[in-house]
Amino acid sequence: MYVAGFVIPVPEDKREAYRRWAEHGAALFKEYGCLEIVESWEDQVPDGTFTDFRRAVAAQAGEKIVFSWQVWPDKATLDAAEARMRHDQRFEISGEIPFDRKRLILGCFRPIFTMGRG
Repeated sequence: MYVAGFVIPVPEDKREAYRRWAEHGAALFKEYGCLEIVESWEDQVPDGTFTDFRRAVAAQAGEKIVFSWQVWPDKATLDAAEARMRHDQRFEISGEIPFDRKRLILGCFRPIFTMGRG
């Protein structure tokens, strides 16, 4: 298992546009071998004393935090998918993106402990 994830601020009034954008992307990622995607909309995101999700992405008034992750079989599958996706015209961005890509925080992780799904 290999996990790719991100945190991003999304304007509250673009929630449905973001959901549609994510749903479209998920269908493509599935074709490339992604096992699971979870897109989470802010419900309870407290302000921290020193740091927090909002500060990490420079969230502005009226923006909500999205926390998302993808589960891949392994790093090799993700690496191969990313190489192929660069040439897939379906990933070319047309129209408005419902968030500011400059404030997206992305990372990939190797699990060291899991509980739950096999």
